[in-house]
Amino acid sequence: MARPDKEAAVAALADKFRGSSAVLLTEYRGLSVAQLKTLRRSLAGNAEYAVVKNTLAAIAAREAGFEEFASELKGPSAVAFVTGEPVEAAKALRDFAKDNKQLVIKGGMMDGQVMSAAAVEKLASLESREVLLAKAAGAMKASLSKAAYLFAAPASKAVRTVDALREKQETAA
Repeated sequence: MARPDKEAAVAALADKFRGSSAVLLTEYRGLSVAQLKTLRRSLAGNAEYAVVKNTLAAIAAREAGFEEFASELKGPSAVAFVTGEPVEAAKALRDFAKDNKQLVIKGGMMDGQVMSAAAVEKLASLESREVLLAKAAGAMKASLSKAAYLFAAPASKAVRTVDALREKQETAA
């Protein structure tokens, strides 16, 4: 590959690193083209899966400020550049790796922090953002309902007491 081609490839990879909310690193040795196509389809909408040359990807990672990630690029590497929800992309990779033992999740990077393979597995075990937001909203609603009940309780108790006193006076008269 000529030098201008390499520079263009590095620039394109650096842009992908900068534009990604997370980057997940895998080893794809032994996967067929059809399997890689299936994997790319499962990641569609959340991530772009690309087989990369380690040297060019390491240079691009350093240019994008992912210095620690560059040292992880060893062996046959493919990178999932996550532009959507990182949890969904990690789940897709984990599920594909369960069915296809040749795919090995090596690690990743998210929010400027290098993640080990175990950290990517933990990320994949999280519930999606929508589910977590729904749970938080439900918890807040429950707290607000309890607060409303507590604020209304003294007033309703006072009303019941006044009614009881009125009934007592009516029966006494």
